Amino acid sequence: MRKAKPKKRYILPDPKFGDTLVTRFVNNLMVDGKKSIAYSIFYDAIAIVENKTGENGLETWKKALSNVSPSVEVKSRRVGGATFQVPLEVRPDRKISLGIKWLILFARKRGEKTMTDKLAGEIIAASKGEGAAIKKKDDTHRMAEANKAFSHFRF
Repeated sequence: MRKAKPKKRYILPDPKFGDTLVTRFVNNLMVDGKKSIAYSIFYDAIAIVENKTGENGLETWKKALSNVSPSVEVKSRRVGGATFQVPLEVRPDRKISLGIKWLILFARKRGEKTMTDKLAGEIIAASKGEGAAIKKKDDTHRMAEANKAFSHFRF
């Protein structure tokens, strides 16, 4: 157990949109500390989204992120030798983190050639309510619904 709760780190807003959520997304997208490359991938993906949909790219991305973010999840809880999957509400901060991670994870698994195209494709799919990231959220919700009987084991 740690002595004190760690201090909350505040991140700076991104240079183009002035949004801290964009910076959080780019920090998760970044590989090997190459932040400028991560920013260029994100901004190019937003531009592709704007070209394909004809809507504001940032708004489409925010809509996709809210569609992917789960509201309930399951956590393992041991009770008397048996392990139960206990459904729990997701904290708002974790909700966003999970949404970001799933969007990036399933964008990386897509079939397009460049990461920019992959990310743009996943953002468009998620904003429409389809795609692998949405399927992950639905699976998580389904799992929580199936284990609703164990909700009295909440900690």
